[in-house]
Formats: sequence, C-alpha cells, structure tokens
Amino acid sequence: MEESFFKVIKAELINGTVKKRHPFRYFSLATLSQGVPRQRTVVLRKMTTDLSLIVYTDTRSQKVMDIKNNPEVSALFYHPKKLMQITIIGEAQFVTDKQVVQQHWSSISNTSRRDYITTLAPGTSIKQPDAVDYNAQDYNFTVLQIVPNRIEYLQLKRPNHLRIAYTKKNTSWKGQFMVP
Repeated sequence: MEESFFKVIKAELINGTVKKRHPFRYFSLATLSQGVPRQRTVVLRKMTTDLSLIVYTDTRSQKVMDIKNNPEVSALFYHPKKLMQITIIGEAQFVTDKQVVQQHWSSISNTSRRDYITTLAPGTSIKQPDAVDYNAQDYNFTVLQIVPNRIEYLQLKRPNHLRIAYTKKNTSWKGQFMVP
C-alpha cells in the first residue's frame, strides 16, 4: 500500500518540473549556517530517475557556502489544494561535469541568466534596487543535485491524517506508516 503513495510523490514532483503553476515548482530548501537553520525558496528544475532534485544557484550564494560546510539539506513542498506535504532529507552535491552544467545553462532564458551574471554576490548591500551591474562574460552558475535518503509524505484528511516515511536502502525505498 505504501508503494501507491510513493507513486503519488513521484508524479507530483515531476509535475513540479513541467507545470509552471504547480505548487511543487517552488519549494523551501533548508541548510545549516554556523549551526543556524537557513531557508530559502528555490525552483525545482528537474527530477532524475533516482529522485534526485536539480536546482540552480549563484556560485557565490550563502547556500553554496552552507552546503560546502555541511551537505545535509531539507526540502519542503506543500500542495495547498491537496493538503499534501512532502519533506525530503538528503545530501546536496555540486554538479561538476562541465558539459552537464553547460547543458543546464543553455536551457535557461536570457532573462533568467541575469540572475547569475551580477557583478556583486547575492546578499551584498546596494544603495538602490537599480544599482545592480551585470557582466555577461562572467557567470556564477551552479547546478545542485539533492540526493534524497529520506522522504516523508503527509496527507491532511479526515477522518485520519496519513503520514508515511520512506527510507532509502541501497537503491530501493522502504515505506513505514507513522503517526501524523
């Protein structure tokens, strides 16, 4: 029975990559920064066959520094109409294959590329919003792959909420019902 809910998780995550208005398109990614949790919203760009999540970020961002110090991350997805929450715990890895990174870079629009060509790093203070300079010759684009090792599914419903934790053993997933 747990397998049917696992299929739902996969389908919803895939929808988040292909449907621009799907609630899973944007999710919260949490890292640890000097022992303090930091959360930010990121865009789900792709999901691989092993359920790894692909996101893009600026190489100079705080999340990159956080992941270099501690690659354990948490991703939180919420579907308000279905009252469904999915939490993914895993390890963030930097994609280092230059050809793969270039393929991802080529797949994004010129408008979106502006996010990765600012002369100053994200989070740098500026005098006004229009004071951002760009350098198209020098992009700071990083592809992150979040490799899950635990996935929790929570379905809010009556008469009983439903919660299942899936843990990865080698290449397979095992589900266990939990008290919601």
